[in-house]
Amino acid sequence: MKQRLLTLSLGALLLPALALAQPNTTFPNFRPYDQRGVNVFEAAKDDTDVSRDYKDRLRFGAAFTQQFQALDHRNTALEVKNAAGVNTNQLLEIGSGFNLATANVSVDAILADGIRVNLTSYLSSRHHSETWVKGGFVQVDRLPMIKNAIVDGVMDHLTLRVGHFGINYGDAQFRRTDNGNALYNPFVGNYIMDAFTTEIGGEALVRFGSAFVMGALTGGEIQGGVNKPQQRNWAKLAKVGFDRQFTPLVRARLSGSLYTTPGSASNTLYGGDRAGSRYYSVLENTLSSTGGNFTSGQINPGFREKVTAFQINPFVKVGGFEVFGVIEQGKGRSAIETLERTWNQYAVDAVYRFMPREQVFVGVRYNTVNGPLTGPVNGPTTDVAIRGKITTAGQEISIDRFEVGAGWFATRSLLLKGAYVRTDYRDFPTNDIRNGGRFNGFMVEGVIAF
Repeated sequence: MKQRLLTLSLGALLLPALALAQPNTTFPNFRPYDQRGVNVFEAAKDDTDVSRDYKDRLRFGAAFTQQFQALDHRNTALEVKNAAGVNTNQLLEIGSGFNLATANVSVDAILADGIRVNLTSYLSSRHHSETWVKGGFVQVDRLPMIKNAIVDGVMDHLTLRVGHFGINYGDAQFRRTDNGNALYNPFVGNYIMDAFTTEIGGEALVRFGSAFVMGALTGGEIQGGVNKPQQRNWAKLAKVGFDRQFTPLVRARLSGSLYTTPGSASNTLYGGDRAGSRYYSVLENTLSSTGGNFTSGQINPGFREKVTAFQINPFVKVGGFEVFGVIEQGKGRSAIETLERTWNQYAVDAVYRFMPREQVFVGVRYNTVNGPLTGPVNGPTTDVAIRGKITTAGQEISIDRFEVGAGWFATRSLLLKGAYVRTDYRDFPTNDIRNGGRFNGFMVEGVIAF
């Protein structure tokens, strides 16, 4: 804890100074970490020749976020006592206060014209008190070592990415909060079923005008491994869409993404956010005195062994008004199940940005998720050693979230935002702590990102 507080104290002092030291630094083929990165999806292909025109080949970026939380929660779950006689469905008492801050640091370097390397680390997160690496990759937009007109023509349209990176599944990932980097998100929380993970592999993105297509092959897990080879399979990703600026005021984008793997030792498509959610300690019991469930407020369908998922994302921006949607379905199972379960998620964001350079915004989000828990009905159950594999699906549940928020970019690197959120948990088993669950209240968040 002392190490974490020291890291955050140093970050609080150094991040604003670094932001002022390089306020306009940007790279070719790069999504800026400040306000210029808002509503950027795949970074635009930039033909700047760094060998001649770009002086700064090394760039340090960082993000620092602090929240004030004022949430209440409740449930109607039946009393369930453990061996010590403690009711494990009794909710932890929570009040208003500051959550411990989170911080990221990123290093980007240009190795040659069109070749960039990235390394991103979490200085501090809800889940880890120590500094640890999120991932790193090499991105190739040019091949300067090969002097060939055909190769140059291919690279005019092709971007390659190789390493350990956040997979390009869906467009919701481009609007989510990533630990300390909360500047792209017009709200405080992420989507209920948060499709985000980092995996090791390679990706090819091809663009022709406004249209694009992407294909990727990864190891299907956050961490690499050579053990349990019979359980490990490649994950395959595909994405198609278009993104066009019709007029200076009108932009439209539509994309469809697919992710599939026939088997995995530990797949985390819906559990790959190792940093933690923004809603601390909600619907946690009294045994979690420190908010032990770092994903509180989210739900993971538990497709650890096999998963196939698709996500469709429409985006329209007219002047300062924008609408973004999520239509998603995931189907899969865990290692202890014999059948596959199907989960659905729908969400819509409506945001209006105004004032010079859209520095003020207001918005509303509705998000709903439904699907069956791991069986059997009236679960959950974990007595697999006695019963063998689970052969039936669990109870069908749903979660609904409504969030209204507003924000102000004091500078391109400094954002203050607030939101009211209400989340309702429906149809959970009576012995599940989330039965009749609800949390609601206000969040205020300050973000520095550059």
